[in-house]
Amino acid sequence: MPATTPAPAPAPAPAIATPVLIVGSGPTGLTLACDLARRSIGVRIIEKSAGFPRSSRAKGPNPRSLEVLEDLGVVDRVLATGSGPLPMRKYRNGLPVADTDPSASSHPTPDTPYAHGRLIAQWQLEEILRDRLAEYGVHVELGSEAVGLSQGPESVTVALADGRSVEARYVVGCDGGHSPVRKMLGVPFEGKTAEEQSMVCGDVEVDGLDRSIWHQWFDEDGAVMLCPIPGTRRGWWFQAGPERDAAGTPVPPSLESFRRLFAKHTRLPAARLTQAALLSTYRVNERMADRYRVGRVLLAGDAAHVHSIAGGLGMNTGIQDAYNLGWKLARVVEGRSDARLLDTYEEERLPVASWTLDITAERLRTTLEAIKQPGGGLDSAVSGDTAGLGLGYPWSSLSAPGCTPRLRAGDRAPDAPCRDTATGTPTRLFEAFAGPHFTLLGFGPDTAEALRATEAAYGDTVRAYGVDAGAPRDLTDDAGHARAAYGVAPATALLVLVRPDNHVALIAPAPEAGAVGDYLDRLAGTA
Repeated sequence: MPATTPAPAPAPAPAIATPVLIVGSGPTGLTLACDLARRSIGVRIIEKSAGFPRSSRAKGPNPRSLEVLEDLGVVDRVLATGSGPLPMRKYRNGLPVADTDPSASSHPTPDTPYAHGRLIAQWQLEEILRDRLAEYGVHVELGSEAVGLSQGPESVTVALADGRSVEARYVVGCDGGHSPVRKMLGVPFEGKTAEEQSMVCGDVEVDGLDRSIWHQWFDEDGAVMLCPIPGTRRGWWFQAGPERDAAGTPVPPSLESFRRLFAKHTRLPAARLTQAALLSTYRVNERMADRYRVGRVLLAGDAAHVHSIAGGLGMNTGIQDAYNLGWKLARVVEGRSDARLLDTYEEERLPVASWTLDITAERLRTTLEAIKQPGGGLDSAVSGDTAGLGLGYPWSSLSAPGCTPRLRAGDRAPDAPCRDTATGTPTRLFEAFAGPHFTLLGFGPDTAEALRATEAAYGDTVRAYGVDAGAPRDLTDDAGHARAAYGVAPATALLVLVRPDNHVALIAPAPEAGAVGDYLDRLAGTA
């Protein structure tokens, strides 16, 4: 029999690109990864460190970030692990001169469930977010340092330091203020560094101090601040003006230096400070990228903007960057929207970063002026602006014309307590919003048909709720909190479309219900 020629081996199947690769596993990267994973978007998240960084400099989420964390399903863990804000005790020459409690007058309201932020070490928050991410089967890939970046028409290839590479449809750099991703893109990071405004920081252990107080010693020749780290028995956040040598150069942080600073300003024995870890020197940087998207690569968090820590907006701005980007990136990856939707991420979040640089610089100036006088302290950095609840996107191309006396398109969508009309069970608007969908609220019975029609046509995108509308999914607004929060007068029939990131997309009278479908068609690129 003649020899048979073996059939050629089948060509290897082309590698399938990861839908989204996130570089950096801090709070920004983890928030984005959780948001994408809950939408069933394939995501990988890499971290150059060999172990999880145990950073605790960020002191916790503000009220708006707590709302984000509620939507991601982790806020209960955050509240249980952290603590509420603490009263502040200010000292001069070692003696207490004033106690203040910046949060004393803040209380939850029907439309704002979180009146103030939560103190929690950054590493604790990251641990909670990693655990949530693991519930979706996604784990941070340690020891994976991005060192190269090349874009093609359909994907991005990221080269790793160990010789491997990852191909992804989209890449998001959440890799901090020194962002290698930003540098590889060649995106400028304009701004300034105030070398003379520096602090030494670390996590320390101290005995004999009241842990229900944030202690702040401000003297004419320096300062020490000690805030107890929740979840620890003896741990404190340590911040201080650095020691300086004979030439006036700041002395690098060390246990010995921290002890000297502690003894000098507190007038307590240096031996009470027994441990010091995570030592760093902080300098005031005010910088931002001039763009957030270059083709298939985007920037978020400190990779896109850094600013003064006054007001505690650094980590929070990054979390809210991720929350804005997540639903948009998911829609593009799924083919539900054109890639141009990603341009609205920069359109909405870059102005917020600019505002953040301005407000934190102003809060820093106010604080530096306040501490010159006995009794001045970090409470000067706290204002209503730093809660994050007033930030919206009224200028955005995603904000349709329309408003009520209380609300504009682009604003944060308020919460309100209600009852499930069918069961009588207490619920909240935030529970209706929770998840990856748009939410259409219909106030009044004249909106019932629009709610049914919208959900029938766009049920894969929108979940419709009536508010005293007699709709299939109906909420009873017994106390009128929902109408009050949304500025809807009694007997007025109004439709409010809420985006997946809980910002108002559109406000329309019931007779103009077609505006909802037009909006969603435009978002999908079909109109």
